[in-house]
Amino acid sequence: MTQAKIFAGAPALHHHASRRLFMRQASALSLVAGAGAPLALNLLAASSAAAQTAGDYKAVVCLFMFGGNDAFNTVLATDPASWAAYSQMRPEASIGLRRPGVLPNSSAGAGTPARLGGVLPLLPTNPQGREYALHPLLGKVQQLFNTERRLAVVANIGPLERPTSKTQYLNDLTHPKPPRLFSHNDQQSLWQTMQAEGATVGWGGRMADLIESSSGQKSAFTAVSAAGSAVWLAGKDVRQYQVSGAGPLRLGADGGGAVYGSQRVALDLNSMVSTAAGNHVFEQHMAEVARRSIKAELDLRGALPPAGDPGALQFLNPISGTLQFNALAHQLQVVARLVDAGRRGKTGTKRQVFFVSLGGFDTHSGQNQRHAELMARLDHALHYFDTALGATGARNSVTTFTASDFGRTFTSNGDGTDHGWGAHQLVMGGAVRGGDLYGTAPTLVARNQASDFNSPDQVRNGALIPTTSVDQLGATLGRWMGLSDNQLKEVFPKLAYFNQAPSQLGFMG
Repeated sequence: MTQAKIFAGAPALHHHASRRLFMRQASALSLVAGAGAPLALNLLAASSAAAQTAGDYKAVVCLFMFGGNDAFNTVLATDPASWAAYSQMRPEASIGLRRPGVLPNSSAGAGTPARLGGVLPLLPTNPQGREYALHPLLGKVQQLFNTERRLAVVANIGPLERPTSKTQYLNDLTHPKPPRLFSHNDQQSLWQTMQAEGATVGWGGRMADLIESSSGQKSAFTAVSAAGSAVWLAGKDVRQYQVSGAGPLRLGADGGGAVYGSQRVALDLNSMVSTAAGNHVFEQHMAEVARRSIKAELDLRGALPPAGDPGALQFLNPISGTLQFNALAHQLQVVARLVDAGRRGKTGTKRQVFFVSLGGFDTHSGQNQRHAELMARLDHALHYFDTALGATGARNSVTTFTASDFGRTFTSNGDGTDHGWGAHQLVMGGAVRGGDLYGTAPTLVARNQASDFNSPDQVRNGALIPTTSVDQLGATLGRWMGLSDNQLKEVFPKLAYFNQAPSQLGFMG
């Protein structure tokens, strides 16, 4: 596939962002900007633009699945004991999938397990005495794991304050646990910031802070979101820069530098929004933000490689049977274009963190069909991104990891699942030690006669207690990005509780 075909254009995205955070920002800005608040919100995404020094280029991409992805139907344990428990707790009539090797039935209903066929076997180097498979619609992900060896699975990961046993979770009121477990907003925040909702600094942004402070230079494009405001990217000093799938967000002027066909109007508009009319500190600050934003947008507009064939952004929807636009692939496309520009020295930074997202994972009902479509979108987008990076020689420079609010319950509520805790996540990239399972595989059992789970890893309708913390994942990625042990402990202060040196999960080469 050519680079022109990969960098394909498509309609603007709908961005996923916290509604409450958006309303707080909009209310605060309306006091100053009034009807101009939408423009002001865009301006807040920018920061200063200057060259950052680094010997090579590296980037980390967070792919956040909003709503709580059902990890039990994404990465499945298929050894006899685990599959027996899975089949009992997840019958095919509700939310269960079919065992490996079962052929698809093309006459069955769209999205049904019969229509999808059996789950797809994985061949990990160190299976930990278990057998694993992927959702039937993750065929490209299976290839990236089994054949290309550029994708790994991190098992049973989630937010933790300390390593937590089942006894400590159930019976020890003094044992530190993450606040407000099973809450969407709080667990999204914990994944991104290590704190409950209301935190303003994310661990991706903190890594960016330390990278910039170590180099002594800054860039407007160190932390970039293609999915709206993301607290994961927010640093103490670094400001996230927001783009759409089509590229930088333009501040009034079109591609020809005109507004209503007039370059004079564009110049006057830029002058108005970037000039303080008085001496008020906040007014002057907003004008400075506007000036930086206008410059950053102009710089980035000229730095990005062009888009190409929109057909590369289409995936086969398993429910409708038609090709449809994949917004996640579109987000990853602009990330690939930014990576290409960064590697060519066009964005003034050799270290970047990116945020993309896909919503719809809160599958309390209709899970089989809804999750099937989401898995098809995820599979297409990851393969598209891997191909795009390969076309520009950037695979070894970029590591992508998935994250989600939480996993879901092992049990069914009828035709869906409820909120859980631990989950399995994917890590992809040329520097990843792919084709293997990292962390500790959980023990899965069926519910007993007392409606309990005799597993050290399962509580509350079979939800998983994480055995690997988000801190450990972040530290592994941070070490690959070049942070020292002391810097990693600064970003992830709870690492000391996990009796494990930073960066030792082992999935990075």
